[in-house]
Amino acid sequence: MSAPYDQALAGGPPASGHWLRTRDGVRIRAALWRGGARGLVVVLPGWTEYVEKYGVLAGDLVAAGFSVVSVDWRGQGLSDRALSDPMRSHVGDFDEYQRDLDAVMELASDIPGPRYLLAHSMGGCIGLRALVRGLPFARVAFSSPMWGVPVAAWQRPLAMVLPKVAGRLGIADWLAPGTARQNVVAQGVFKANRLTSDPSEWARMVGQARSRPEFALGGPSIAFAGAALRECAALETLPSPPVPCLTGMGTDERVVDPRPIPARMARWPGGVLHVAEGGRHEILMERPELRAAFLARVLGHFGG
Repeated sequence: MSAPYDQALAGGPPASGHWLRTRDGVRIRAALWRGGARGLVVVLPGWTEYVEKYGVLAGDLVAAGFSVVSVDWRGQGLSDRALSDPMRSHVGDFDEYQRDLDAVMELASDIPGPRYLLAHSMGGCIGLRALVRGLPFARVAFSSPMWGVPVAAWQRPLAMVLPKVAGRLGIADWLAPGTARQNVVAQGVFKANRLTSDPSEWARMVGQARSRPEFALGGPSIAFAGAALRECAALETLPSPPVPCLTGMGTDERVVDPRPIPARMARWPGGVLHVAEGGRHEILMERPELRAAFLARVLGHFGG
């Protein structure tokens, strides 16, 4: 059975929606845009996102001759959510997302040509782990990757211990301290947003969030926060994979910890860091000049 995909909401070309079943039995949603003969771009969204958010980007990639596939990670979009409260983001370990990615790669296995990875934010954390696992991507591009979680140094020991204590107390699925159930984008306050400095792109995000309330997601569970910290810490100790890499970030990054990004790229052989002056977290959904500059570099990078 096909999964629902809202083309009008996405603002991009037609896509086929698919329900997939992961190897641990979770039902997730994916979207596939069939394009030209240049290969497949696997777009890995960030936390709280959904495939429609990437409809415009998919249109750009299809116009450049690529097919595109993307996914609603478990716990967000229309994919299965682990908790009875759908507003709490929850996984016990980030390895769960690798099961989602494996199902997505299988969906697109019939598309000929090389595989390219374009991963944003939390998707960048998942994508780096996929490269370490040996998934066969010819080239990769990251947008504001979550290679570090913004936790103050004095809070980090508590943040690492709390999930273990919470598990023993049976409260691991409670909201992490300092977070809330409300979806920030749906509240629509442009001045308070940390995602984009472009009012039109912000309006598009708000419109999507309000048009499909079932996409909404609030804060992370204690378990999720602990899993994110553990995965970032584990990845930090590993060498950079031998795959050509381009990474973009804005100078006004306030969602992920920006410090590990240039540090990682400095030790990525042949890696290139693109810095968007004044850009916020969503540099592929930024002011036209910032978005166009990074997108051009991504397309050039994938063009070889």
